[in-house]
Amino acid sequence: MYMSTDEVRQAFLSFFETKGHQIVDSSSLVPANDPTLLFTNAGMNQFKDCFLGLEKRDYTRAVTAQRCVRAGGKHNDLENVGFTARHHTFFEMLGNFSFGDYFKQDAIQYAWEFLTEVLKLPQERLLVTVYQTDDEAFDIWHKQIGLPAERIIRIGDKKGGKPYESDNFWQMGDTGPCGPCSEIFYDHGDSIWGGPPGSPEEDGDRFIEIWNNVFMQYNRHADGTMEPLPKPSVDTGMGIERISAIMQSVHSNYEIDVFQTLIKEAAQVIGCHDLSNQSLRVVADHIRSCSFLIVDGVVPSNEGRGYVLRRIIRRAVRHGNKLGAQGVFFHKLVGPLAEIMGSAGKELKKQQAVVEKVLRIEEENFGRTLERGMSILNEALENLDGKVLDGETVFKLYDTYGFPADLTNDVVREHGLSIDEAGFEQAMEAQRQRAREAGQFGTDYNTMIKVDASSHFCGYEGTEGQGKIVAIFIHGEPVETLSSGDHAMLVLDETPFYAESGGQCGDAGIIRTESGVFQVVDTQKQGNAIIHYGSLVEGFLNQGEMADAQVDAKRRSATALNHSATHLLHEALRRVLGEHVTQKGSLVRAESLRFDFSHMEAMTAEELKEVERMVNQHIRRNHTVETNIMGLDEAKAKGAMALFGEKYDTKVRVLSMGDFSTELCGGVHASNTGDIGLFKIVSESGIAAGVRRIEAVTGEAALDLIDTQQATYEDKLAEAAQKARQLEKEIQQIKDKLASQASSNLLQQVKEIAGVKVLVAQLQGADNKALRGMVDELKNQLGSGVILLGNINDDKVGLIAGVTKDLTGQVKAGELVNLVAQQVGGKGGGRPDMAQAGGSDVNALPQALVSAEAWIESQL
Repeated sequence: MYMSTDEVRQAFLSFFETKGHQIVDSSSLVPANDPTLLFTNAGMNQFKDCFLGLEKRDYTRAVTAQRCVRAGGKHNDLENVGFTARHHTFFEMLGNFSFGDYFKQDAIQYAWEFLTEVLKLPQERLLVTVYQTDDEAFDIWHKQIGLPAERIIRIGDKKGGKPYESDNFWQMGDTGPCGPCSEIFYDHGDSIWGGPPGSPEEDGDRFIEIWNNVFMQYNRHADGTMEPLPKPSVDTGMGIERISAIMQSVHSNYEIDVFQTLIKEAAQVIGCHDLSNQSLRVVADHIRSCSFLIVDGVVPSNEGRGYVLRRIIRRAVRHGNKLGAQGVFFHKLVGPLAEIMGSAGKELKKQQAVVEKVLRIEEENFGRTLERGMSILNEALENLDGKVLDGETVFKLYDTYGFPADLTNDVVREHGLSIDEAGFEQAMEAQRQRAREAGQFGTDYNTMIKVDASSHFCGYEGTEGQGKIVAIFIHGEPVETLSSGDHAMLVLDETPFYAESGGQCGDAGIIRTESGVFQVVDTQKQGNAIIHYGSLVEGFLNQGEMADAQVDAKRRSATALNHSATHLLHEALRRVLGEHVTQKGSLVRAESLRFDFSHMEAMTAEELKEVERMVNQHIRRNHTVETNIMGLDEAKAKGAMALFGEKYDTKVRVLSMGDFSTELCGGVHASNTGDIGLFKIVSESGIAAGVRRIEAVTGEAALDLIDTQQATYEDKLAEAAQKARQLEKEIQQIKDKLASQASSNLLQQVKEIAGVKVLVAQLQGADNKALRGMVDELKNQLGSGVILLGNINDDKVGLIAGVTKDLTGQVKAGELVNLVAQQVGGKGGGRPDMAQAGGSDVNALPQALVSAEAWIESQL
C-alpha cells in the first residue's frame, strides 16, 4: 500500500488520537530552557520536564511529529549525509508518549496495531529486540502479540562496558530516568546484504530499525543503584523517512517522495542531469535543515547554532558548485520544500520570503570567497606530501575563507585523503575557549535543581499574595534554613511573582516572614515551580513557613504597559508591512521594550511613522484588555495568534485588545490600552539577514524621551540660529566689501554735466540691500554730485538715487527716482538726498536711465 510521507504523518497522528493521545505540535528546533542541547534532536525533548517530574500537563498521553536536527554537538551526522541511505541533518520523529499512564503492554500493542493494521506491513517482515533481562517485554511480544520467539532478539550489555550500556537500554544521563528499550525492525529481504540485530552482519542494510519503544521504569542514582519509578513512562520514536521508504517500496530514504522532489528541483536549478549524483542528495537534505532552522529563528553567524547553520549552508553551496551551479541557487528550493512537506510546511510557507532572503545573502557572501578558497585548497592538495592535510591549512581556510573544517574534510575525503583534526583543533582553541566562557550548551541537565513541589501563580489579580515556603536552595543544593546575607532560591506554593516567560522579564520585590525579609531580584520558572532568586537581607527564615510576597508594583506596572504595547506593535507591523511579519523574539521590561521580527529590508521613515501612529491610535481608543481561558484549537479558530515553536498547554490564555489584537499570552498586561499613555519608537535596525529589531518606550519613559528630544532639538535650533546670524553677518560684510569694490569701478562712469559730477549706471544681479551702502560710498568719494543706479535682479528692477546735500536744492532724489520708476512699471520716492523705487519692466530700464540724464541736466 503506497502512502506519501504526508499521509504517513497524518495516519500516525490520527491513530494515536483515537487512542486518547493529545496531538502536540512540533516544538522549535531551538530547545526551550534546555542548555544541554544545541538543537532538538528527539521527540521527547519538549517533554523532558514531564518525564523528570518537574512539569505536569493536562494530558498524560501525547503524540507528535517532531522536527529534529542532528548536525552539531554530540549528535553530528553531517559528514555522513549524502553518502549513506539514511543519514540526515534534518528528520521528523513520529512519537507517542505516556507520562505515568500506560506502560509496556499498551505501548507494544499500539505499535503492532499501527504497523500491521493501519500501515498493513506484513507481519513476517517484522522482528523486534528487547533488553537482555526484560522478560516482561519478551513475554508481551511472544505470548500476547504472538511473535515467534526466534523473531524476538535479546540484546545485552556491550562487551567491556559498564552495566546497562546497551543499544537496548536508554538513559537520559549518568543519573536520572532510564529503562530498557524494545526496537522494531523491518526486513527488506535477502536481496540486500545484512543480518539481524545482534549478529555479525547487523550493520548491513537488510534489517532496518523503524521504531524504538523506551520504557522508563528506573531512576538511576550516582552509585549505580536502580530505583523503580513510581509512575513508569513511555517514550517512543519512529523516523518518518524510514517508514515512508517502506510504504513507498524503496530502500533508501533518498528515494521517497520528499527527497525525489527536492533532488529533481535541485538538479533543475543547478543544471545537473545525473539525478543519482550524491551531491544532489546533500543539497536536498540540507535545504530542509537550513529552512526550518531559519523558520525557528536561527540565523547564520560565527558562533553557536548560527555557526552550525552556516556550515550546513556552505556545505550545500559547495556541492552545488561542484555540480556546476552558476550563481546562487540554494534559496530557490525553499518553495518546493514548503509544498512537498504538506501539513508540516505551513509555517515555512508563511516565512518563505524571509527564509529565501537569508539563504540568498549567505550564499552570495560565501560565493565571493568560494572560488579563491577552493583554489588554495586544490593547490595544497596538489603539493601534499602524504595523505593528511595539515591543520594550519585547514584553519586558514576556515579563518580567511569561511570554510568549515567538515567542508574541507568533504573535499579532502573525495581525494582519498584526510585532515589533521588535532592540528586544526589546536588552532581553534582560542575561539572554543571564548565559547566555553560564554557558557553555551555546557550545563549538565541533571545538575539543575529538582523541585517536587509546584507553584500556583496568583499575580494576575494583584501584586501581593501569601504562600508557604516549600523549598530553599543555596548553590543548587536544598537547605531548610536561611540566615541573613545568604544568596538563595525560594519556592512558594502560591506566589504573585511572575516568572520570566514569553519575553517578559521576571518580577522583583520582597518576601517576608515573621522572622526574616528576602529580597527578590529575579523570578524564573523550572517545570511547575516558580523560583525566586535573591538574598536574605534581614533575620532568618525556614522551609515550611508562611510568607507574605509583595511584588515591586511600580516595576510590574511599567513592565505590563510595555508588554501590552508589544502586542499592539506586533499587529501594527503586520498591518503596515504584511502578514509575513513573524515575531522572532522580544524583551519586555520596566524601562523599555524590544521586538524582533521577520522582514526583509529596513523600514522606511513613512512605515515607522505609520506603525507608531497606529499603535497610539489604539492606545487612545482605550480598548479593554480581555483575557479568556479556552482550548488551544478553539483559540486558533478565533484567530488568536500563536508563536510558532512555542510550547502551549491544551488550555491557553487568549489576550484581546478590542478588535485589533488577539494573541495567546501568559504574561501580565494593562487593564486598558489607554493606561499605556504613549508609545514612541526609539530605533529600528537589522540584527540578522531577514530579521529587524524595534526598540520603543511607553508612558513616562516615552514622555521623558520626547522631553529629551525636544531639549536636544531646541539646543540644536538655537545653535543653528546663532550660526545663521553669524553667517548673515559675514555675508553682509562680504557684500559690503563687494559693493565698495563695485563703487570704485563705477567712478570711471562719472560724467560732468553743467559742472556737476553725475553718475547714472545700470547694474546686473547686485544685492538690492547693498545698494544704499554703495550709494553712500559713492557720495563720499564724489564729495558733490548726483547718483542714479538701476539694478536688474530676478527679472525685477531696483532703483536708487542719491544727491549730496549741497545739490538737493536743484536735484531732488525722490523726484529723480519717481521719474525713472514710472517708465519701468513702478513708482517710488523718498528724501531729497536718498530715495528708492522698484519696477517690473526690465527692458525699459536702459532708455529710462538715458531720460534721467536729460532730466538732471534740465534741473542744473
